[in-house]
Amino acid sequence: MAAAGDHSDVEHVFRFFRVHKDGTIHRTHPSFDKIPAADDPTTGVRSKDVTISTDPPVSARIFIPKSADPTRKLPLLFYVHGGGFCMQSAFSSTYHGYVSTICSSADVIAVSVEYGLFPTRPIPACYEDSWAALQWVATHANGTGSDQWLNEYADLNRVFIGGDSAGGNITHTLVSRVGSVGLPGVKVVGAILAHPYFGGTDDDKMWLYINKENEGLQDRRLKPAAEDLGRLGCEKVLVFVAEKDHLNGVGRSYVEELKKSGWKGSVEMKENKGKDHCFHLRETKDEQAVDLLKTVCSFINS
Repeated sequence: MAAAGDHSDVEHVFRFFRVHKDGTIHRTHPSFDKIPAADDPTTGVRSKDVTISTDPPVSARIFIPKSADPTRKLPLLFYVHGGGFCMQSAFSSTYHGYVSTICSSADVIAVSVEYGLFPTRPIPACYEDSWAALQWVATHANGTGSDQWLNEYADLNRVFIGGDSAGGNITHTLVSRVGSVGLPGVKVVGAILAHPYFGGTDDDKMWLYINKENEGLQDRRLKPAAEDLGRLGCEKVLVFVAEKDHLNGVGRSYVEELKKSGWKGSVEMKENKGKDHCFHLRETKDEQAVDLLKTVCSFINS
């Protein structure tokens, strides 16, 4: 047996975990807590959890703002959390708090998807689960879906898809699929990608390892194809990059390639000066984090 601290039996080392020669996965980042859905007495935001599928297991947390009124339907934000395809949760305190804040500040219904993660459910589970959840949202288009909150309060002609980091990557694939095969009953107005992950960094090795069915470095989920960019199924895109983020370059490249693709929508990029990856989730009171939130709210309501 190897001594403590002896990593001679380690076969792969990635940003969020290492793989031992016997196949054991050791996470190198701290665990996170999950909290139950609840009503927030301060903001008036209400939340609950729904099961979308049991096999595969897909669920979501739905948030509605205090202002929710069946006579005045609200836009819907479909949110995809980050976490390197292998950690975090729609039910963590971090994402519960963040999505709840968007819900209250933007006056929007929010559906935060809980998708499969490596190693239990490797890629493509994250993409397929998120798509299944988005399709489930679409079943409420005529007010006859399984969830009464969505039937009563959500305007599915004003849907936004957003996410951060890995969730930004998944957001792109979802909007691309909407543009390719459609989403009957739903109009996706915009997409929000905060510090998104795409191919072009050392993390590509991790993504390829997690996805045993990958198509190499040209996999269109890793490196968006021009034809996918050209047919994004929304009208506008908002991309955030952080100056000190190792993903800054790939985020900028995404915007540049989108502009060159022939896509007819509008794209806007905002850079968070002096900030690192997903700082806004940790430093919620920071001036730039507050400004990022205001920009998201304005994007949804303009």
